[in-house]
Amino acid sequence: MTDPRDRTPAMTSPTTRTAAAEPVVTLEDASFSYGSSTVLTGVTGRVPAGQALALVGPNGSGKTTLMRALLGMVTVSRGRVRVNGAAPGRAPRGSVGYVPQLSDLDPTFPVTVREVVQMGMYSQLGILRRPGARTRRRAMEALESVGLADRAELRFGTLSGGQQQRVLVARCVAARPRLILLDEPFNGLDQPNRDALLSIITDLKDQGISLVISTHDLVLAQETCEQAALLAGRQIAFGPRDDVLVARYIDEAYGGHGTTRLLGLRSGAGTQEPS
Repeated sequence: MTDPRDRTPAMTSPTTRTAAAEPVVTLEDASFSYGSSTVLTGVTGRVPAGQALALVGPNGSGKTTLMRALLGMVTVSRGRVRVNGAAPGRAPRGSVGYVPQLSDLDPTFPVTVREVVQMGMYSQLGILRRPGARTRRRAMEALESVGLADRAELRFGTLSGGQQQRVLVARCVAARPRLILLDEPFNGLDQPNRDALLSIITDLKDQGISLVISTHDLVLAQETCEQAALLAGRQIAFGPRDDVLVARYIDEAYGGHGTTRLLGLRSGAGTQEPS
């Protein structure tokens, strides 16, 4: 059987050589474990500054594992991983942001939208320091960037799911990171909030911020991400999206349904499972 590293598409293109010279994320034949159980193997690739990487694969393929590993929450049992030039979990404070799935949050927690955004900067304030005018100003600037400055003093739990997702992105933006990780950010969003989040992602990339986006949606991966990693408990392919999101690799990841999924992607019909 061919070694996945031998058939992984090249990461560097003529338009990205400068950015790729100093990648925000580097993975070299990396494997990841929970205790003695290895759950994802053979991941090799890079995420240049100002680009987005889509983590794509079926349930249980390792998308969440890889995202947690970049946060330093999962053991790197083999190979090498660097995030902002450091080992996972050891990057400078505020340099990595994380936007969880909305299902991981408690919307009844009594905080305002502005306070949620300010939480993203608490690690930079130091012990016993209260948010001052500068922190509040940065929070408002971040809310402005996601189109929600007028909601700043509302309770977080009163917003729609899509608006809450945008607030969590603002919480990351306020800390001025180099990398933002988004876990299934488009799940359950209506079209207006989906469009708003797509625009926000484009703006973040234009600012030189890199993103890693976990998704089941091949259309989303095609629309928003320059890079893609296709996973199935191991790396199937990692590289430019047009080299990775092809029937051959999708078949391998999804057990023979790649052609159907690819036709849905090309036609804009989505990625529904074949009946």
